[in-house]
Amino acid sequence: MVNSPCIFQTEPQKQSSRGGRRAVLFVYATEGLENMAFIANALSLVTYFYGFMNLSMTKSATTLTNFMGTAFLLTLVGGYISDTYWSRFKTCLIFLLIELVGYVLLTVQAHYPQLRPTPCKFDVAQAHCEAADRGQLALLYTGLYLVALGTSGVKASLPALGADQFDEKDPKEATQMSSYFNWFLFSLTIGGILGVTFVVWIGANHGWDLAFGVSAVAVLFALLSLCMGKSLYRSNKFNPKGSPLLSILQVVVASIRNRKLPVPEKAEELHEIHDKAAQEHEYLQRTEQFRFLDRAAVNCCRTTEGSTDSRNPGAWSLCTVTQVEEVKLLIRMLPIILSTVFMNTCIAQLQTFSIQQAMTLDRNFIGFKMPGPSIPVIPLLFMLFLIPLYDRVFVPLVRKFTGIPTGIRHLHRISVGLVLSSIAMAVAGVVETWRKSVAVKHNMVDSGEPLPMSVFWLGFQYAIFGAADMFTLIGLLEFFYAESAAGMKSLGTAISWCSIAFGYFLSSVVVETVNKVSGGWLASNNLNRDRLNYFYWLLSGLSVMNFGAYLLCAWWYKYKQVEVVVQKKQGGSPGSVEA
Repeated sequence: MVNSPCIFQTEPQKQSSRGGRRAVLFVYATEGLENMAFIANALSLVTYFYGFMNLSMTKSATTLTNFMGTAFLLTLVGGYISDTYWSRFKTCLIFLLIELVGYVLLTVQAHYPQLRPTPCKFDVAQAHCEAADRGQLALLYTGLYLVALGTSGVKASLPALGADQFDEKDPKEATQMSSYFNWFLFSLTIGGILGVTFVVWIGANHGWDLAFGVSAVAVLFALLSLCMGKSLYRSNKFNPKGSPLLSILQVVVASIRNRKLPVPEKAEELHEIHDKAAQEHEYLQRTEQFRFLDRAAVNCCRTTEGSTDSRNPGAWSLCTVTQVEEVKLLIRMLPIILSTVFMNTCIAQLQTFSIQQAMTLDRNFIGFKMPGPSIPVIPLLFMLFLIPLYDRVFVPLVRKFTGIPTGIRHLHRISVGLVLSSIAMAVAGVVETWRKSVAVKHNMVDSGEPLPMSVFWLGFQYAIFGAADMFTLIGLLEFFYAESAAGMKSLGTAISWCSIAFGYFLSSVVVETVNKVSGGWLASNNLNRDRLNYFYWLLSGLSVMNFGAYLLCAWWYKYKQVEVVVQKKQGGSPGSVEA
């Protein structure tokens, strides 16, 4: 037999008393605390770079964008490590420690003036700023990218750790698992709200060292919460043997080597390994798409009578059907993730231009003036209301008609989010048109003073985008966890986070391209003179086109066919359960 990296075995120890809702409570707490620290700094670090590290405005914005994009792209590293070497729990534990060290370094730098450049001195004519030296920048970037690396590993493995606590074959637990991702987003939202209000307020009023210190304490408590639930966690259902990326590479190489061999019509004639020692094993059934990859599972040593000779082809010449189908799954899922990137590009505009819009409006609320970086609390508050409504009202109601535990399928949920994002951009264009008309009406185009218009008018676009994010983000996490092969669950959830990273990187390209083509819709540094409303409407139209592309990808996608073979306790014949 060929030793395949695609064999996944369960631990012999029974874990029926573990997992379930009790275990995921610690996952929710861990995610909420970790996200509180990450979101607070993601939205306000640009002011720290500019005001305390003396970076230019352009350099500050670029540094923050690179930090955000890197944090989400590195989820691939965390997912790969979790699937290949460590358990989900160990991955979360180690990466939380890395993130904690990053916040401690940032706290130390913010506290001691000698670790930062001398503050800028302003006079009537100009500002005199001392640039940060290499040592100061090295400390800044070390702390910053330790945070990025740490949060990436947590985001890749923590959602999968929580989902592992439910058995999809058990109808009751399958229903509970359909709610898990909704409440995971709920905990993420609560953490985000605390971050953009409490932590941002501390940074603005009591110093960055205290804000970074609070973030470090939050990550420390997240670490403690994760460890407190260890005795309740159900281990990975299928423990991987070998690298999933190595398995993918073996399929590609084997299919090229066997390119001259005919592909059998019957799936039974393709190579598969049935591990009798495994208590439970997941086999992926053959699908008709990408038939050229099936050659990787054709045994070149098979004789005309159907038997095989004594030669061992090796893992780089012969793979299992399950290995081949894992590669097919990945190829089928890539268009889905790519068709959601543009939505995150639109979200990036709301996190940049909408904050600039908010700064031109009246931000007073019952005697309190909202800080600029706290404006994104508006969509988070809407999500805080919508998530329980969706999980407790919409899903049970729709489940009665569809019979699907999640109410609607994952791809349907993603499509709803994409439609709502297009509507949100159109509404944003309408609100911006009205905002500009108020500036013209009151002769305040160049005044720089807040317009007599409440910032809460931006709540319309934020509310719709909050709903869009609720549908799309959790739809992607559910989709990639459910559809990924058993040994690629963490890597699958990591890929879903990459959509956000690509959206941030694409955002800069879109803005620069539109500026060049339009002749400067966004180039005057004055929103009252810019054509931001035209830009929003353009994004809305492009979102409609993107939705059309997504529909084609979703129609083309074929859900995986799984057979789970369970060995009986006393060595009897195996039984199979098809998912």
